[in-house]
Amino acid sequence: QVRLVESGGGSVQAGGSLRLSCEYTASTYYMAWFRQAPGKEREGVAARRADSVSTYADSVKGRFTISKDTAKNILYLQMSSLKPEDTAMYYCAAYLRSGSPLRDSYNYWGQGTQVTVSS
Repeated sequence: QVRLVESGGGSVQAGGSLRLSCEYTASTYYMAWFRQAPGKEREGVAARRADSVSTYADSVKGRFTISKDTAKNILYLQMSSLKPEDTAMYYCAAYLRSGSPLRDSYNYWGQGTQVTVSS
């Protein structure tokens, strides 16, 4: 069992930055960030493999960075140059069952943290 607790969301103007944190009780081979905007399907944003290889959605490449502090058991998502279309609930996920690391085939999910970007 893995417990995930996200924090760091908030409201920011377009062009601003936020850093999301996900405290986890156990690390898994893949850990990832997803987001879901109202009326839209959940989408993978960034995933990180245990060997530090990272995968990003095209929509966030060059703007978001996923990282992990193994000493503190925290997964981060640094978000820069935020756009109104980044507005969503952001979720941390762990333990990929199968398939692409940006598909929502994960066993464990946090409760989410809201990010709102205004123009």
